[in-house]
Amino acid sequence: MSIPLGFLWLYQLPNWLFCAVIVGAFIAFSLTGQLIVRRFLPRWYGDKDYNDIVGQFLSASGVFFGITLGLLSVGAWENFTAVDDAVTAEATAVSVLYRTVTNFPEPHRTVLTGQLRDYTRQEIDRSWPMQRAGENPGVVGHGALNTISHYLSHVEPQSEGQKILQGEAVHQFSNMIESRRKRLANVSTQLPPIVWIVVIGGSALNLSLMWLFVVGNPRLHDLLTSILACLLGLLVFLLAVMDFPFRGEFSVGPESFELIYHQLMQP
Repeated sequence: MSIPLGFLWLYQLPNWLFCAVIVGAFIAFSLTGQLIVRRFLPRWYGDKDYNDIVGQFLSASGVFFGITLGLLSVGAWENFTAVDDAVTAEATAVSVLYRTVTNFPEPHRTVLTGQLRDYTRQEIDRSWPMQRAGENPGVVGHGALNTISHYLSHVEPQSEGQKILQGEAVHQFSNMIESRRKRLANVSTQLPPIVWIVVIGGSALNLSLMWLFVVGNPRLHDLLTSILACLLGLLVFLLAVMDFPFRGEFSVGPESFELIYHQLMQP
């Protein structure tokens, strides 16, 4: 588990509040540490190059840490889009399969279209709430899938056209199952714990460098530190909000399934 269970409640908040909590925590940490260090840490006022040395070190550290955060954000975004593509591919396979089985002879046509309709409705109404809660909805739709597989394997084509239809239906059903497995495999996908240790630890170290500056105007020092804390908090929020593809307000939703249900399947 990359994010401790105690923090998963953040994904139940609206994005603006989720962001405000993380940024506020970063600002509070940075200002609290700065006030303590400013009071108790000995200062080397005699060295005129003191602030220059700290500034150069902060710049180098910021560059390396910024590159690391950027690469992690790109990786998280690629994983998020891959999950979204798998959901879209699954919905597309369902829609193509539905159109194909509408050309089957009765009673197979009625049974197959009904089971596909039920499967799509179950994924929208039951699977997505479970996925957003971090649960794997593998059992949802299992009965409908078994029925579809049974009928597709037992239909006896009466003509060459029906053989082609059956082959296409089996092919699309296989694509649907493959995309479904990819979706289910990504329900619990998240960044490994070591990544979050580096992100949080690196953010704290970069903020702590701001505490070492000797500034004649404390308000200006606090303002600059708060701005840096806000920037780091926004980057961590961006990483966190994409960590779980199916959790939170910014997540992969069932819009693809809803679209094909309302446009194609709804009685």
